[in-house]
Amino acid sequence: MRRTWIAAIGLLMVATAPACKKNPKQDPGPGNPPANGTRTQLSLDSLYLYAKETYLWYDALPDYTTFNPRSFAGSDDFTSLQNELFKITQYKINPETGKPYEYTGGSSAKFSFMEKGNAAQGIQGAVDLEGKGNDLGIGVFIVGGTRVFIRLVEKGSPAYLAGLTRGCEITKFNGAAVTPTSAAVNAALNSSSLTITYKTVGGLEERSVQLTKAAYTNDPVYIWKTFTSGTNITGYINLGRFSRKSVAQPSLQQAFSEFAAAGVNNLVIDLRYNGGGYVETFEYLANLIGPASLTGQVMYKEIFNNLLREGRAPILKTIPLMGADGKQRTDGSGNPLTYANVNFSIAGNTKKFQKEGSLGAIKNVVFIVTGSSASASELTINSLKPYMTVKLIGDTTYGKPVGFFGIGIDKYTAYMSQFNSVNSLDQGDYYAGFKPDYPAADDYRYDFGDKREVCLGKALAFINTGIVSPDPQVNFRLSEEVSRAISVGGEGFNGMVEDRRVLK
Repeated sequence: MRRTWIAAIGLLMVATAPACKKNPKQDPGPGNPPANGTRTQLSLDSLYLYAKETYLWYDALPDYTTFNPRSFAGSDDFTSLQNELFKITQYKINPETGKPYEYTGGSSAKFSFMEKGNAAQGIQGAVDLEGKGNDLGIGVFIVGGTRVFIRLVEKGSPAYLAGLTRGCEITKFNGAAVTPTSAAVNAALNSSSLTITYKTVGGLEERSVQLTKAAYTNDPVYIWKTFTSGTNITGYINLGRFSRKSVAQPSLQQAFSEFAAAGVNNLVIDLRYNGGGYVETFEYLANLIGPASLTGQVMYKEIFNNLLREGRAPILKTIPLMGADGKQRTDGSGNPLTYANVNFSIAGNTKKFQKEGSLGAIKNVVFIVTGSSASASELTINSLKPYMTVKLIGDTTYGKPVGFFGIGIDKYTAYMSQFNSVNSLDQGDYYAGFKPDYPAADDYRYDFGDKREVCLGKALAFINTGIVSPDPQVNFRLSEEVSRAISVGGEGFNGMVEDRRVLK
């Protein structure tokens, strides 16, 4: 299945700089790195030096001697850099929690991470943000350690073309009863060919289908439809990820055109598994949702640390500014550009609404969310909140209001938190995620867009009656089952990609 990228609200501004080169003739002063060292030591020094100028919370880092980057050197360079980066991320304390902003309780940071290879290779996986898939196209829940339900089916995939849907219960793989463990299910779903025996939604019928792994073009807009109740006309749409705008735009455009023609005056936006993607696509969706009266109003801002904003980060000169073609960009005179040429000011990173489509004013926007809703999904919610009636149904979102650009260090790429995102009211400290207005379980028993599904049912109840029943028995049982469920397959990109850079 798809590879998981934990990427924060990431600016994927690709940097391919090697380890910082220091002047061997320069005698380092107190607290400065030695001029010479092994390749590993220089890489560890570089990560620290980049953090001291570009990390969002650089001000919490101790001096070089106290931190001692070279103490992280081990037998494996990648592990050494990972360990150092984790240490860097644990200094700044969030006063709301008394724990580091990047605390997870484990040995990895919540946002920042290291990757092997060069970021210029792009975001890759069986299903990527460019709309390319190459798998069977299924994600599942293992429920109660005994049953396997389809959690999602990628649009355009072999499973989709075979008629499989969310809510179907898988009973057999290749004629044998399913072994309900992550290892066994993962192995089956990663097969090149697989016969699946399953029960249709509601267990009404048992069927079998043979699937063969194949390359396909994915549409991230899983489904859209309209519901009418009296004067309330509600448009429902499920967006699996913020794929590149050229990939997502056709279906988004068609869906909102149909909504406008139907007189839709309420929206349900299902982002329950949407971990983010391209910022340009998020902006397009927000401009489809917002009324024309918002044109020219602030949508969101990206706030970098004061060293970057004020041009006091000379280390940026060592990071080439790369173009979409993988080559270093140049100015009008052919001079190579670096990140020192990028505009990191608040004004230069403030984005405004520009109405798209013909959908009129909306009374309510209800978002269906889970702990997998992150980055661009949360930014969509946060950007609309100051201007519209926004409600959340489901579970608390991931909590990822920070971003980064990739920095190449020798054979690796470091992604460390380098800005936080805020809305027009300068609100953006949702590190604990957005709590739902109406908690609801992720109802794996029904397909997306089915009114019987708990989250959609509650969304429509709020819109049509203003009353959302807690359904304590059903919701508790499902919540308990989902909390213990193991998610297998269907993992996607988690973060935000911004490949549009404003120069000074």
